[in-house]
Amino acid sequence: MTVDLPLVARGKVREIYDAGSDRLLLVASDRISAYDWVLPTPIPDKGRVLTQLSVWWFEQLTPVLDRFGASHHLVSAVDVPSEVAGRAMLVRRLEMLPVECVARGYLSGGGTKEYERTGSIRDVVLPAGLVEGSQLPEPVFTPSTKAEIGEHDEPIDFPAVVGLVGADRAEELRELTLALYRRGAEIARGAGIVLADTKFEFGEAGASLVLGDEVLTPDSSRFWPASSWSPGSVQPSYDKQFVRDWLTSSGWDRVSPPPELPSDVVAATRDRYVTAYERLTGRSFG
Repeated sequence: MTVDLPLVARGKVREIYDAGSDRLLLVASDRISAYDWVLPTPIPDKGRVLTQLSVWWFEQLTPVLDRFGASHHLVSAVDVPSEVAGRAMLVRRLEMLPVECVARGYLSGGGTKEYERTGSIRDVVLPAGLVEGSQLPEPVFTPSTKAEIGEHDEPIDFPAVVGLVGADRAEELRELTLALYRRGAEIARGAGIVLADTKFEFGEAGASLVLGDEVLTPDSSRFWPASSWSPGSVQPSYDKQFVRDWLTSSGWDRVSPPPELPSDVVAATRDRYVTAYERLTGRSFG
C-alpha cells in the first residue's frame, strides 16, 4: 500500500503523508500494537474500521466541540487517493499538544493496578471498595505523556499537564475530554456498549482546540458488552484487550519480539472490531 505523497511519519498503526496546503493524509494500516510493540501479524480490515468509525464519531461529537468553541481535524474521507480509500482521512495540519487526554468512567487495566496500590489514579482519589470493572462515581481525567514508538506512555497528574500546556489550556483539555467522553458513553450505551475509557489527542489551530488523530475506536477505547458487564474481573470486550489477554497467556515476556498471532485470534479480533463498528453506527461493515 503506497501513496504518491511525501511520507511525514510512520507510527505504530498509521502512515502520515504531506498532502500540501496545510493538509495531511492519515492512512490507517492493519497493524496492531500492544504493550508498546507492533505485533508481526496484521488484523484484516482493522485500518478500515478505525478510519470509518472515527469519521462517524467526528460527526457525532461536533455539537460538543461547538459548545467549547473547538473543532475536529477531519477535512474529507472521500477526497483521498483511490489506493487507500476507506482507510484514509484528509485532515488539517495541527500543532499537537504533548498530552494523551484519557477519560475513565470505569476502573480497568492500569487504572485498576494503580488504584489497588494507592487508592488513586495519580492525583484523582477514588472511593474505597472498587474492583476491576467497577463504574466510577463520575468520569475522571487521568492524562498521560505521549511516548515515541517503543517507549511507554507515562501517567501524569494535572499539575504536570499545567506545566506542559499552561493552566487555562489544561483546564480546557480536562473539561472538553470529559464532555466528549460523556457524550460518547451516552451514544455507546444506546447501542448496548459500555465505554469504559478512552483517550483523545488535541492540537491547536490558532487559539482554538482541535480534536485530532482517531476517535473512540477499539484501538483507543475499551468497549464492553453492556449485557455481560459484571464488576470483579476482566470484562469481555470489543477491542484489542482480547489480543493483550492472549499475549499474556502465551508466556511472552514483553522484552523479546512478540509472537505471531494464531489465525483464530486474528479472526476473533477482527470480529470484535467489526462488531464495535456495526453496533455503534447501526451500519453494516462492507
